[in-house]
Formats: sequence, C-alpha cells, structure tokens
Amino acid sequence: MPVLFHPLLGENAVKTAQTYLDEANAIVPKLSSEEAIEIHAAGGGIFVDVRDSSDIQKTGTIEGALRIPRGFIEFAADPGMGFHNHALQKNADIYLVCGLGGQAALSGKTLIDMGYKSVTNVGGIGAWKEAGGPMEAT
Repeated sequence: MPVLFHPLLGENAVKTAQTYLDEANAIVPKLSSEEAIEIHAAGGGIFVDVRDSSDIQKTGTIEGALRIPRGFIEFAADPGMGFHNHALQKNADIYLVCGLGGQAALSGKTLIDMGYKSVTNVGGIGAWKEAGGPMEAT
C-alpha cells in the first residue's frame, strides 16, 4: 500500500476540511466587505455568489452577482465545457461571496488552480449586507 504524504501534514496524512480551508486561505486574497462594496460601486469586476440556490433564495444576493454554486464552479469556469459561463474569463477580476467565507475561499482556490489570475474572497453575505452592500432578491 502506498504511503500518503502531504507537504503540510507529513506522512500518512489525510486532509481534513480545515486543511483545505487553510490551503485556500493561504492563496486566495480576502477583502473586507467595505472594500468590496467600493469596488462593486465603481463597476469593477465580476461578483459571484457560490452558495446553493436555496440559500440565495432565503437571503438574496449581491446586486448583479452571478449565481454559480461551489459544486458547479469547475464546469462554469472551464471554456472547454458546454456549461461554461462566458462571463468567467481568466483575466477578469473575480470576487466571490458565500455564507461566511469558507466556500468562497475553496471556490477561489479552484479558480486559481484552473488558471484564473485575479480571484478574491469577499467573505460572507451577512457581512456584505450589514456593511450596506447593494442586494437583490431572487
């Protein structure tokens, strides 16, 4: 049986959810809601809500945000797939939001791994809303 080796955890290591989050947070920059709201107000970048549609339906989302669930992000981001969302371009500034920031970080790492150059985690929708960020209902 092959020995598993993980560069952060050592031999015989199995990744945990926290390991995945730590790796994502190490490479995906994070902005405060206030900074992200300024960028949004200036018309900068593409905002993407990576929560499931049922969560978005409960709270609404960022005004004008794309709605691409984390479980579908690879398909939407890959130009070679029939499900590619043409708004997702590898040189675009992409800002991700979710419930608290974890799914946005994980989605951001995936996009970076796929060759996207400018991906940022703006955290959770609650903080966005609390900071006065523009919202839209579903």
